[in-house]
Amino acid sequence: MYYDLKYMSVPLPEDVIKLKNYGDFDGAGKLIAYLLTSELPESLRKRLEIEQDIIRIVGIDEYPFDFTEATNMMKETFQEYDEQELTHLKETGKVDWLYINGKVHFQRRFLMNLIKTQADYEARLIVKEDNEVDRLRKQELTENVQWMKTKGSRKVKIHLKTSIQVKKEYERPGEKVKVYLPLPKECKQTSDIQILKTTPEATFIAPEHEAQRTVYFETILEEGQIFSVEYSYISQVDYVELDPEKATEVQPEFELNEQLPHIRFTPYLEQLLAEILAGETNPIKKARKIYNFITTKVNYSFMREYFTIENISEYAAVNLKGDCGVQAILFITLCRMAKIPAKWQSGLYVSQYYTGCHDWTQFYVAPYGWVFADLSFGGGARRNGDLDRWNYYFGNLDIFRMPANSEIQMDFNPPKQFLRADPIDNQRGEFEYQNQGLPYAYLEVKQELVSMEELV
Repeated sequence: MYYDLKYMSVPLPEDVIKLKNYGDFDGAGKLIAYLLTSELPESLRKRLEIEQDIIRIVGIDEYPFDFTEATNMMKETFQEYDEQELTHLKETGKVDWLYINGKVHFQRRFLMNLIKTQADYEARLIVKEDNEVDRLRKQELTENVQWMKTKGSRKVKIHLKTSIQVKKEYERPGEKVKVYLPLPKECKQTSDIQILKTTPEATFIAPEHEAQRTVYFETILEEGQIFSVEYSYISQVDYVELDPEKATEVQPEFELNEQLPHIRFTPYLEQLLAEILAGETNPIKKARKIYNFITTKVNYSFMREYFTIENISEYAAVNLKGDCGVQAILFITLCRMAKIPAKWQSGLYVSQYYTGCHDWTQFYVAPYGWVFADLSFGGGARRNGDLDRWNYYFGNLDIFRMPANSEIQMDFNPPKQFLRADPIDNQRGEFEYQNQGLPYAYLEVKQELVSMEELV
């Protein structure tokens, strides 16, 4: 069964919440199973069915380290570690944790999150990391800003290869499998999309206009089998400098809707938006105020699987932290509430230094039309003191992108039968047997830049 995630906006029964907050996932699962045997409103039934999967996913691999294990990891990683540090980090929201059977457990990437987002912890590493690649990537982005301002446009041809396979311990050779990998889609900045090779032969390649475009394989699984696709496309972006004085009085009224559960116009967000805008009416200035709030107040943080979060936009606004996608969804939500059309884009960030998952946004202001905003890149630039790059990512994007998705929570073509590993987005791909879909903890995904050619 494929769930409609809008039902995540339905409240859970009090006793389920109590068990879940304590971390008694077995007890919560048993209670949900019992409740589902009784007569329930259909919307509550669907909410409980979704919660069964949320509990299962949280319990697989998201919070593996208890306090003792996490403390030992901190001691082995950082110089001059104090016994109270982990408690302080937990209490100040610098590390993600939850209760499992009443005991504190830490998120699987809590240590990496500290190193990547807290400069003081990076400086205290016992074994120093080689930051040359990160330095070169930031330099590349800064140089791109200068290129765009000088030349006004940039165009490249990108050749990528992505793959997915089941980890050995979860492999079931001889069974039928359905496999999906993301593909570049038709959008403002891409053209000349070519599928160069699929292994094995693709069963179906979705049209370029699909909201979440994929290549689909359906076959009998072989031992050690890798599913892969190679493709090329043209990526072109044009520089725009938004002038509030040129914003027209009449603005369009599309892409302003809620999309439950994550693009939700809650009372708290209404109050927050009023505080951010402070009476501003110019659409470009309104969008910039929202951009400024997120890039200065919402700290970058690695996230657990999005499916386990009830309302992503409000999560970001309440906890003041989130990764690229969480920040993007908050921006889209606040823009739509402010009557500024906004929508999603995601896929891969692609460069010679790094290729991996990334999310960003588009917003619409007449007479400019659709323009871009990259919240996490903008916020990162500001934290590094690069105000030019911070300003650039309000209105502009770089050419280092592979956009596969233009909306969240959209079904594939052909549809997936079981719950997706990521029901919100699709950057890594999906894999399912005839009786279940597989979470990412069971999968290995690779993304490789084959070549990038600058075009005149």
